[in-house]
Amino acid sequence: MKLFVAIPLLGESENVVTLLDDLRNQSYNDFEVRCCVNNPQLWYDEQSHGNYLADNAKTIELLSKVDDVDLRVIDKSSDGNALTGKKAGVGMARKIMMDDVVATAMPDDLIVSLDGDTRFNGGYFQSIVDNFLRHPAAAALSVPYYHPLSGNNILDDCMLRYEIYMRHYMINMLRINNPYAFTALGSAIALPVWAYKKVGGITPRLSGEDFYLLQSVRKTGKVLIWNEEAVYPQGRFSDRVNFGTGPAITKGAAGNWSSYPFYKEEYFNEVKETFDSFELLYENDVDTPMTQFLKSVFKTDDLWSPLRDNYKSKQQFVHACMVRVDALRILQYLRARQGDDIDCMPIFGTYEVTRDKLYDIENKMRRENS
Repeated sequence: MKLFVAIPLLGESENVVTLLDDLRNQSYNDFEVRCCVNNPQLWYDEQSHGNYLADNAKTIELLSKVDDVDLRVIDKSSDGNALTGKKAGVGMARKIMMDDVVATAMPDDLIVSLDGDTRFNGGYFQSIVDNFLRHPAAAALSVPYYHPLSGNNILDDCMLRYEIYMRHYMINMLRINNPYAFTALGSAIALPVWAYKKVGGITPRLSGEDFYLLQSVRKTGKVLIWNEEAVYPQGRFSDRVNFGTGPAITKGAAGNWSSYPFYKEEYFNEVKETFDSFELLYENDVDTPMTQFLKSVFKTDDLWSPLRDNYKSKQQFVHACMVRVDALRILQYLRARQGDDIDCMPIFGTYEVTRDKLYDIENKMRRENS
């Protein structure tokens, strides 16, 4: 089983040395690395973001000198080679690398998605291989993660607040046993080549491509959520993507957490009640907590009879309901129910203490659901 590691790089020259060290230290060494150094061509045309352009040039130079790691640099950064179009972002960079992998890789080979700012221990690749050997039918792995502290109090508080939001969400999704209980981080995903092909690959987006990839994969198979080794992404202020950790903590530093509320448990319970109703809906329409919301989203009063017509067994129908009421619809529903209330999460002392407590709870639940 071979690993193909896909790492998009933008403004990461300071992290390249530690990234290479982590790659060199892997106990499992049957792997190739793709690094896509990327930025929009528009930055050259507008003569903007010169700091990123210079940093990317430095990254390409550093990587060009590497001769002890099986590494290929895909230059989507230099003038004339850079990404073009409305989707010129990290999603396109990941797609370029992953599509390049599946063109030659074997179906059971694994794609490992990382980021340039993410640290990982020497046993990380081996842990991924062992995991898929134990679960050969699994379609993806969402790896546990933990953001190390930087020593910058403002940055750390914002990063911890965002991580608490993510862990509160994950714990509640696990609590209600929802099929979309996973955390989508581009630095913490692995999947077999066959699963990537099955969903038609990754859809290029300016950001959020990791979320939509895992959502698509979950509709076709199981997503593992426990791994013996975690990854350690860097928390930092960033404007490189539209949403995610960097933009979240940047907004948070300005006091704006409106996009990252702590959703009330009762709203997660309403999601559970809706999913528990899918078997009943195979026989007849019944009202669920999400019914009116779904009618509004899908712009129809007839949510379920088309699925009954197309799927003749209860098992197929229930799966079709799960596909329709997916991770995006759940998140949209929770946001609609929550409104402007963002502060229902109990904090156990400091943010750091709270994060670590939730980290332990989440990992216990991940293991129990593996």
